[in-house]
Amino acid sequence: MLGALWAERSIADSWLADQPFYFPGLGIVSVLAITYLVGLSITTLVGKLIWQFFDRLLDRLPALGMLYRTLKQILGYGEGADGLFERVVLIPSRDHEGVELGLVTRTLPAADGKEARVVVFVPAAPTPTTGRVVLLPEARTERVSMTVHEALRFLVAAGKLEEGEGARMGIA
Repeated sequence: MLGALWAERSIADSWLADQPFYFPGLGIVSVLAITYLVGLSITTLVGKLIWQFFDRLLDRLPALGMLYRTLKQILGYGEGADGLFERVVLIPSRDHEGVELGLVTRTLPAADGKEARVVVFVPAAPTPTTGRVVLLPEARTERVSMTVHEALRFLVAAGKLEEGEGARMGIA
C-alpha cells in the first residue's frame, strides 16, 4: 500500500503529471501493471531464459557466487548432486509411532557387506534452518515424491496444505 502511494506521489510530482493523459491513481495502476508484467515475463519461456542467464551470471561471481549458491541450496532450489540436499524422505519418528520428514544430505556407500547408510537432516518446523542430523540405513527411509523446495515450504507452513496438495506430494 505504501509503495503504491509512493508511486502515485512520485508520478504526480514528475513530468508525467504535466502530460494530457495523466489521471489521479495512475501511480497505483502503474505499480500493478509493472508487477503483473514482471510476473508474466518471468513465467514465460523468454522470462525463464532471462532468469537462467542471470542465475548463471550470479553463480559465477567470485565472492557473491558462493553466497548465492548457498542461499539457493538452503531455500531448497538446489537439489540432487549439485545441491545441499539430494532428496526428500520419510523416516521413523523418535517414538516409532509416526514418521518425520527428512532431507538426505549424503549417501554413504556400504562397507564390508553392510547396508548403505544415508545422512538425513530432519528440519524443525516452522524454522527449517534448525533441526537434527540422523544416520540411518537406507532401507529405513521412504522416498517422497516432493521436491526439496516443496518440503521446506511444507515445513514453514507447519503442514498447512491446499486441498489435494498432500496427495500430489506423496505425503497424504
